[in-house]
Amino acid sequence: MSAAAGLRRQVVMTMSAVTLAVVLLCVLGSYVFYALLLTFHPASVSDSLVPSSIELAWVMVTLVLALLIAIYVATRLSRRILPPLDSVAMSLRQLAEGDLSARASTDGRALHEAAQLVHDFNTMAQRLQRMAQERAFWNAAIAHELRTPVTILSGRLQGLSDGVFEPSRDMLASLQTQVEGLSRLIDDLRVLGLQESGHLRLHLEHTRLAGEIRSVALAVGPALQAAGLELTLELAEQPVLCDPMRIRQALLALLENAMQHASPGPVCVSHRVRHGVCMVRVQDSGPGVDAELVPRIFDAFQRGEAARARGGAGGTGLGLAVVQAIAQAHGGQARCLPAAQGGTAFELSWPA
Repeated sequence: MSAAAGLRRQVVMTMSAVTLAVVLLCVLGSYVFYALLLTFHPASVSDSLVPSSIELAWVMVTLVLALLIAIYVATRLSRRILPPLDSVAMSLRQLAEGDLSARASTDGRALHEAAQLVHDFNTMAQRLQRMAQERAFWNAAIAHELRTPVTILSGRLQGLSDGVFEPSRDMLASLQTQVEGLSRLIDDLRVLGLQESGHLRLHLEHTRLAGEIRSVALAVGPALQAAGLELTLELAEQPVLCDPMRIRQALLALLENAMQHASPGPVCVSHRVRHGVCMVRVQDSGPGVDAELVPRIFDAFQRGEAARARGGAGGTGLGLAVVQAIAQAHGGQARCLPAAQGGTAFELSWPA
């Protein structure tokens, strides 16, 4: 039952009770009044249309009692409905003026529906405040991530322009690396923005993921070896329905995450289909993820202490958020699990 329907039901029931009480007062009270009057003072009963003074007094007393009952019930009902509504209205004005910390209040006397309205309003206001805080955090984080490569590019290009640096292959390769980093950051932000707005489009097709995974492993194999990671593959050849380009993007992000955070040792990429669910897992051998970080590991710009200590070498903090966005776009999810060897397993799953 909706809050409006519940509130309407309470008002109807209350007004019906008031009407019934007034009718009973008039009808039963009149029976009792005339019974007593005829028994003890029959001469005071008027035989005409004009009531006697005693009958007129009874009418006035009945009217006053009916009004008192109506006023009492209306006051009680208004105290249970109006204060929460007034609190919500005042808080809405504060929200409209930009005060996102405004909250409505209520007490134990409020109707359930009115109390539910206050609760829903406070939940909405809390979400608005959290969204504003996240937007401010995102703006600051994006500015921070853009500052380093832009500063490097600006300094190097200015140095080349002023003749401080001599053009060289290494210099151009360094500039190209910064440009690629900017492009990757922009693409990650685009993916997250499209997913959040519900416009991340997939090109689904039946794909043998084993071949796609092997191509990604071949591309990043040298970088993994340079980081001291030994890559092994455990793949199923069964075709699944997915967007192969997006799955490659997610797998690349997981492998880059392993290169940035995993200790030297084996890294296993596995793919299997079980009970109609496709799973792709990247598992390393350590050092693992802090338990307090696991619930928000897929949030944008989340990093562990080790990554913060490395500063700019720890990645942008968007890779795992992109993985989650791609998994959700496929109707699935991404999970962070403890690995048997003491490391971490990142698992993508979606309906096959």
